[in-house]
Amino acid sequence: MLHDEGGSGRPILLLHGLMGSARTWRRHVPWLRDHGHVHTFDAAAHGRPAPDELTTEAFVADLARHLDDAGFDEPLVVIGHSMGALHAWCLAAAHPDRVAALVLEDMAPDFRGRTAADWAAVIGAWPQPFPTEAAVHDYFGPVAGQYFLDSFERRDDGWYLHGDVATFRDISEEWGTRHFWDEWRAVAVPTLLIEGEYTITPEGQMLRMADERPGTAYVRIAGAGHLVHDDKPEDYRAAVEGFLAGLG
Repeated sequence: MLHDEGGSGRPILLLHGLMGSARTWRRHVPWLRDHGHVHTFDAAAHGRPAPDELTTEAFVADLARHLDDAGFDEPLVVIGHSMGALHAWCLAAAHPDRVAALVLEDMAPDFRGRTAADWAAVIGAWPQPFPTEAAVHDYFGPVAGQYFLDSFERRDDGWYLHGDVATFRDISEEWGTRHFWDEWRAVAVPTLLIEGEYTITPEGQMLRMADERPGTAYVRIAGAGHLVHDDKPEDYRAAVEGFLAGLG
């Protein structure tokens, strides 16, 4: 499920968010190739089977197995959005030799007390299939609509969600039952945190992440929602390129 997107130099790995896919990074791959050899990854349960247990550890283990199979011999710069950001820093905590640096977009360590039940009910009511691309854009808006077009499965009669709603719900539900501060505190590589103004993260947590760990930079991008890299692509690019340049 690793996709070689081209480029040369240090390896860069892009991890998508919940209900996303490797294709959601396609607008950013061209400029990232200027900074390294880019790879994208389709997480388990996103167009392919889910792990036996829907735990973050199981998703990270699946990612690590694919990295083993691909034979990477150099630590990666891992860039993750939302769920992908969580998997990125948990990979760095569990396999410190694999990760050289992190870019973490709009994700925090502690969502305890939150539930995905209402959100899953909304998804279950989506009018699938969406018969045309325009129908997806009309339903979700231009930014989220393109995210889902890049992720959905296209069949003869239209576009469908590329996974099981209950599975997506249970992935998110785990985040409401535990925290990931210990995994964050185990990270020992340079990190850039990017948060949107209209974030889904609990107030102040990403700033706290930066304050707690030396070598961590924090950027808040005005006007951006959860899909920071698509809401404000130029601001996102400037932040990431500045960070990558600083790595040497």
